[in-house]
Amino acid sequence: MATEEGRKHPNYMAVWAGLAVLTAVEVGVVYLGFSRNLLILTLIALAIWKAVLVAMYFMHLKFEPKAVSVVAASPLLPAAILIILVLFENFG
Repeated sequence: MATEEGRKHPNYMAVWAGLAVLTAVEVGVVYLGFSRNLLILTLIALAIWKAVLVAMYFMHLKFEPKAVSVVAASPLLPAAILIILVLFENFG
């Protein structure tokens, strides 16, 4: 199905299925017996992957100019700093 600009709509069902699989992987990772820090890092990485999928396809950032993507990605650095601070809080 084409939009007004002649682009095809993304396959939303495939993206949804990918998000469902990633959620199942997150649930499975909890039961693997990883150390606490490795578990946190793994779950954060999977959550970021899911957030990127949502932003790219459901928020249509994949089809926007690069400047819009840069603005949308700008909170990632402060979020990464906060995550690192929380992880190192356990060592204090």
